[in-house]
Amino acid sequence: MTHGIYLDHAATTPLDERVLEAMLPYLTTVSGNPSSLHTAGRLARRGVEEAREQVAAVLGVRPRQVTFTSGATEADNLAVKGVMALRRGALVTSAVEHAAVLHSARAVASAGRDVVILEPDAAGAVTAAAVVEALEGRSSHDGTALVALMHVNNETGVLTDVAAVADAAHAAGALYFCDAVQAAGLEDVSLAATGADLVALSGHKVNGPKGVGVLARRDGVDLEPLTSGGSQEAGLRPGTHAVSAIVGMGAALHLAEERRVGERRRLAALRSQFEEACLRMHGVTLNGAGAPRGVKHSNVSVEGVDGEALLMALDDAGVYVSAGSACAAGSLEPSHVLVAMGLSPSRAKASVRFSFGSSTTSADVAEAVARFATVVERCRAVAA
Repeated sequence: MTHGIYLDHAATTPLDERVLEAMLPYLTTVSGNPSSLHTAGRLARRGVEEAREQVAAVLGVRPRQVTFTSGATEADNLAVKGVMALRRGALVTSAVEHAAVLHSARAVASAGRDVVILEPDAAGAVTAAAVVEALEGRSSHDGTALVALMHVNNETGVLTDVAAVADAAHAAGALYFCDAVQAAGLEDVSLAATGADLVALSGHKVNGPKGVGVLARRDGVDLEPLTSGGSQEAGLRPGTHAVSAIVGMGAALHLAEERRVGERRRLAALRSQFEEACLRMHGVTLNGAGAPRGVKHSNVSVEGVDGEALLMALDDAGVYVSAGSACAAGSLEPSHVLVAMGLSPSRAKASVRFSFGSSTTSADVAEAVARFATVVERCRAVAA
């Protein structure tokens, strides 16, 4: 049987054994509720707070500035809706954001607020200059409350110049929210480096557990909670803590930061190896070419194939990839990111995202390219 090659690390990553080891006591022997005052509760609370300290160290903030959530989707919602509920002015975001941000923007617009959706350039980049122009256009109205732009695009890997965007937002009196989910473990996601007022992260994108995320914020940034019913997380995210997942999030982010520089270099080499081979294939083009990109993603369009058939054939060949965001899996619609970049719906549907991670080797890349080439020829033969 053909061995599988997992190249979908942008969707989720394998759980690091060291992270599992850190989590195990909180899945077995440490069973108290961290809000309880007895010894068992205090042991659980210690795990939560030690994880908070680990996350805070990576982000360059105090532990009290870190809020644990169920994942980045909740963190995105809390950042966008929570800020907009308390500040006057517009929301500025882009057409290539994660669905969690775009759906939050729609909710803000439905409440009668002004929302500006920036379009990317043909390479998929949303530039600081475009942000400045949008902010200047709001200066004669109620101003801008929040700019929300992700650090690394989850489909194309295109990088945002987050520091320049933060400077533009602050010059206009706005806050800047950075969804740094795809950047963590490969880019510096600290508040100092990004310039952001709020940063969202996800555990399962950095070899941690699923079901846990983080929203970190600068001191003085107030949020309206999305839910009520408890005092956990300073009232911003009430509900019993998922202790083992939180412990895993802290351990995973700590480990990812330790190896960040070397891993970025290693994945950059693997991505170059992959793209140099793929782009020698007839009718294969790179989405996002020409823009600065993170090292984790390669999104390619394939001429003359049916996109769904291509994905199924790759799966049969043991190459595990995605058509785009895992949050849109099962959707018959083309990627909103690629369409916003100007790709036709058919070309967007015939695009595949390969994404690399800690378990990817050079041998994996070489074998994946060989299988990809075979699958493409088969799909073209069928389509013809």
